[in-house]
Amino acid sequence: MTLRPAYAIGHSPYNAFLFATVGEEQAAVPLSVLSALTRLGFDPWQEAARLSDLPREAASRALAITMAMLPEGDWKASEAEATADRLVSQLPHQSIQSIPPAKARRMGDNEIKPSFAAVLAWGVLAVVLLFFAVALFSTNTLAFGTGTTMSTQP
Repeated sequence: MTLRPAYAIGHSPYNAFLFATVGEEQAAVPLSVLSALTRLGFDPWQEAARLSDLPREAASRALAITMAMLPEGDWKASEAEATADRLVSQLPHQSIQSIPPAKARRMGDNEIKPSFAAVLAWGVLAVVLLFFAVALFSTNTLAFGTGTTMSTQP
């Protein structure tokens, strides 16, 4: 499945936000927003689109709460709001195109209405099988005592 141009990595308006550094991890490796959101089980582009649709204060609070779920690196939980403010400032003001949510379907939701041709084909098959069965059993090979006698002597 190909991504829309707005969500492609090379052309996404969310790149500044997604590739911004949250802080450094314990091994002095920078942690990007993209990596942090992925580790927490979020789709980074959907989360960026959702946050960009929110007012800046609400987006900052939501991101700070999300960042609080990360194990601490060189950032502290007390600095989460300031870091979230810095990161949210790199988001576009509104999402470019919202990603349509996946439609959840239950097993019985996709009712298939058979067409007339399908019903006709199954009916013809049933009639052919019925004629075949009648022809097979009409040879009297399965009937006992008609036309053949069994003897125990040679």
